[in-house]
Amino acid sequence: MTTLVLVRHGRTPLTGPVLAGWTPDLHLDAEGSAQATELARRLAPIPFAAFVSSPLDRCLDTLAPILATRDGAGATVDDRFGECRYGAWTGKTLKELAKDPMWKVVQNHPSAAIFPDGESLAGVQARAVAAVRDWNARIGAEHGANAIWLACSHGDVIKAIVADALGMHLDLFQRIVIGTCSATVIQYTDLRPFVVKVNDTGDDLSALVPPKRRRRRTASDATVGGGR
Repeated sequence: MTTLVLVRHGRTPLTGPVLAGWTPDLHLDAEGSAQATELARRLAPIPFAAFVSSPLDRCLDTLAPILATRDGAGATVDDRFGECRYGAWTGKTLKELAKDPMWKVVQNHPSAAIFPDGESLAGVQARAVAAVRDWNARIGAEHGANAIWLACSHGDVIKAIVADALGMHLDLFQRIVIGTCSATVIQYTDLRPFVVKVNDTGDDLSALVPPKRRRRRTASDATVGGGR
């Protein structure tokens, strides 16, 4: 069972009013840097086996304080965790885009959304989920079944991964909220994934550290009755 901690990048000057997409040289603002520093503190107890990142600056900026205290640990860039390529929508305000007829498609039937001169949301989900599976296999083989790894990515990408883990159709993924510098945790077993946390911005993540004693049930078994 490998555990994936998905981190959305911190706030940037464009976060909220503008669809940033693959806008180059877009770094965290002061609030985003503070968010990343706080996230690094929350993640400090967790023994990550690997760090993977979108190639975009805002994700690399978010990882910087996390890596700074990890004895020279580095991040591997994987384009499959990169933001959706929004094409002609990139750099436009959400207020402006809400007037576009395709806005309703994105809101109600995202599986059918293909951005002009960009990619489809279905394609984003396919590449991101494939990346998760590839990294799960690699990290599990190298570091053992209880390995924990971190991927820093973007809101829609993380929502697509969560929807897959929940067995939700992509058309329902707009029900998921992923805030800046939030942590989302998914445990992958041979039988099914377990979604442990979504959009977590709370304080203590130390419970993610694997227990030293073995569980009596198999890793793929769900807790009957809900557990504690």
